[in-house]
Amino acid sequence: MSNLDNKSTPGTILVVDDNPNNLSVLVSLLREFGYKTLVAEDGESAIAQIPYARPDIILLDVMMPGIDGFETCERLKATPDTAEIPIIFMTALADTIDKVRGFNLGAVDYITKPFDREEVLVRLKTHLTIQKLNLSLKQEIEERKRAEKALWVFLHAVSHDLRNPVTGMNMVLQNFLEESDDKISINRGVVERMTQSNNRLLNLIDSLLESHANDIQGIALKCQPVKLSEIVQGAVYDLEPILRENHTTLLNQVSPDLPNVNVDALQVGRVFQNLIANAVKHNAPNLNLKITAHPHTTEDKVEAPPQMLICTVEDNGTGVSPEQCESMFELYAQGASKRRSLGLGLGLYICKQIVDAHGGSIGIKSEVNVGSQFWFTLPIANPPVA
Repeated sequence: MSNLDNKSTPGTILVVDDNPNNLSVLVSLLREFGYKTLVAEDGESAIAQIPYARPDIILLDVMMPGIDGFETCERLKATPDTAEIPIIFMTALADTIDKVRGFNLGAVDYITKPFDREEVLVRLKTHLTIQKLNLSLKQEIEERKRAEKALWVFLHAVSHDLRNPVTGMNMVLQNFLEESDDKISINRGVVERMTQSNNRLLNLIDSLLESHANDIQGIALKCQPVKLSEIVQGAVYDLEPILRENHTTLLNQVSPDLPNVNVDALQVGRVFQNLIANAVKHNAPNLNLKITAHPHTTEDKVEAPPQMLICTVEDNGTGVSPEQCESMFELYAQGASKRRSLGLGLGLYICKQIVDAHGGSIGIKSEVNVGSQFWFTLPIANPPVA
């Protein structure tokens, strides 16, 4: 961070000159006007201290023993950590070619010896102001980039997470049309199922929009004690048509007797749906899936605080390599499989964001041609006070 962020001083100046008299004159002048000053008597020592001192601007003498000012400037501009620090040459050289050489190497200005007090102060103030504006502009650009990235992720997360329930609903309706004659009568159970799925769909849309409105780079949670088995049941319910279409066998071993978890049920449902859908998309048909959950114990080879449930979604698919496991939850990451999807690798990234927001952890254990086990932890709800 630049010292310009510290409003208590006008800035920090590094003065590099092998002449003690010049150093004394400049240091006295700068300190008189509130500048914090650092000194170096040659280019090597200046280069050595700059990464730690982080000056806002450098007054650099041209003619010095060892490496001269030109070479010192060239080295500083070639290093990313110091390239953005403005350099003003101090020179007694009157030859235009030397001044041009300094500008070509990246210097922003020059001061002619012998020093004129007003000239030194005006040039410093000008370039410190420019530097401060540049830093402010860069910060604003970075903030806008983060906001744009967060907006992009949000928009694609909406389309990504809505795809599973909508696809399931379309399959139900399509099967209904294929099995019915021209005069369609709808079974009450079918209507109830469609209503439940649509309610979950609307709740998901509301949750995504609210999350984006509250914090463009975060996930808004509405946590309350809830049975994990009910969350899993709802997540699987919407995916049943997709599972049936791909001849996937799913074994749900999440017991209703588990302690309640203190979570946002809708968001955790997204995690289960994404993990299940991810397994189906990236593996061949006839996949076997198993969902389990149990309280964390010392026997679990998972780093987790106490009072957490460990949830797993396990398949017997193609598996992934250790290298792929390391980047599995990064944005845009996709697993290699025989059935490469057209997705943008958002599913697992979304899962990590949701689990992190709950204070949990998420990971994967996988072996090529054996299968994968995704695991994540959720906080157990505190028991009610008597």
